Amino acid sequence: MAASSRSYAMASLYVGDLHPDVNEANLFDKFSTAGPVVSIRVCRDSTTVRSLGYAYVNFQSHADAERALDTMNFDLVMGRPMRIMWSQRDPSLRRSGVGNIFIKNLEKNIDHKMIYDTFSNFGNILSCKIAVDESNKSKGYGFVHFETEESAQKAIDRVNGMLMNNKQVYVGKFIPRAQRMRDLGESALRFKNVYVKNFEEELTEDKLKEMFGKFGTIESCIVMKDEAGKSRGFGFISFTDYDAAERAVQEMNDYQLESGKKLYVGRAQKKAERQAELKRRYELMKMERQQQYAGVNLYVKNLDDNIDDEKLRKAFSEFGTITSAKVMTDENGRNKGFGFVCFSTPEEATRAVSEKNSRMLGSKPLYVALAQRKEDRRARLASEHIQRMNNTRFQHPGINQLYPGPGYFLHSAMSAAPRTYITAATMPTVPPQVRGGTPRWVNNATMTRGQALAMMQPYPQAMARARAPTMVAAPAPAGVRAQAGAAQMRQMSAGQVIQQPRFTGKCHLLKFLCTGGNRL
Repeated sequence: MAASSRSYAMASLYVGDLHPDVNEANLFDKFSTAGPVVSIRVCRDSTTVRSLGYAYVNFQSHADAERALDTMNFDLVMGRPMRIMWSQRDPSLRRSGVGNIFIKNLEKNIDHKMIYDTFSNFGNILSCKIAVDESNKSKGYGFVHFETEESAQKAIDRVNGMLMNNKQVYVGKFIPRAQRMRDLGESALRFKNVYVKNFEEELTEDKLKEMFGKFGTIESCIVMKDEAGKSRGFGFISFTDYDAAERAVQEMNDYQLESGKKLYVGRAQKKAERQAELKRRYELMKMERQQQYAGVNLYVKNLDDNIDDEKLRKAFSEFGTITSAKVMTDENGRNKGFGFVCFSTPEEATRAVSEKNSRMLGSKPLYVALAQRKEDRRARLASEHIQRMNNTRFQHPGINQLYPGPGYFLHSAMSAAPRTYITAATMPTVPPQVRGGTPRWVNNATMTRGQALAMMQPYPQAMARARAPTMVAAPAPAGVRAQAGAAQMRQMSAGQVIQQPRFTGKCHLLKFLCTGGNRL
């Protein structure tokens, strides 16, 4: 089993940056030229069924997959260059940072192919990518993942500081996000420049030096001024020692001046550093909040319109201590039909889920489950959808051959099945139905058995009469028609059989009526 899964992975390609309209058939037409294709799957949103812009192509052999990677990478499909790399099923390999490098300060017109061509000289590339915005324009940085750490280090040594399209680029080792956050927090503790604000106009640079000089040697001190030369109420102090700057912040922040104002003293930061610091703090708060509410926050939906926060809290209070209960509302204050209940312990939340789910609250049965982040919920739904598709294919192999599951494309040779068609020789012989020749206005109840038998004809004769053209004479004078009608009445009174007219269609019937019943 392990060997088969390994060979499957070695013959599997990831195809990214696809046009939204690209489907499995388009990719099969492209990749089948490299060798036999086992399957193709375009990944789609489980709700909207729209393409996510990437797909997986599985070949029968590793050599065919390698040929496709070498010859088709960055080929245009529907006007977009597709990015091909080996499929890595283990996400830890992608996130470990081994063999991964980071490139920044790239010219905007540098694309994936230029990066690939430049760095492929240093070793086998598993993947490369340039970060783009919503309009598919480069953000000026990218990543290259080499097969070995030696290749990555060689690329850093050779390309870092070089010019690419007349612009000096930075190439360094990729640092995972968690480590960057930790490093940023540690660097925030090491600083020499101090920012001071909220002081009066009378506070000069000399007075500022005198106030902060007790913490250590000051390299520079400046009070910011406006165009008229008046103090703007803030300035900067640069120390020669990290510890001096740290002591100044700790002791002088919130220091009260003679005027009653309190100083703000903190680490001086550039705008980009301030934004990065705020982002770091936000991420940390977000992680702490997620850890705090993990396993204790419940998602409740299918609520009645009259349910508010207090009623929701009361409905779940029997299971333990509730720290918060909130029914979500729209901008007009109307109940949106769902809310959240947060317990103090995971045990209380678990008991509430098991006992309250599907129970009635008002006129509706509740749906109660542990709350999840949107990203986790989407990932779970996508995983369940793929699992259902796989189970369907495994449980019904015959159906799968004829009708593959959505998102899969199989070769026609794999899905072909013999079909049976009805030929002319096997068509059933059914005689056509022919309406009888007796006019509907003749009262059959008054006819004798002999008259009825005389009117019946064998089937071939009836068909011949139906196909024969009917000749209709011109209208006879009124006197002639009256004589003919009187003659027929005399024949019927004598018990003689009268030959009834036969019609081949509505047109003949109308002509018969218009001509007074005369036929040639």
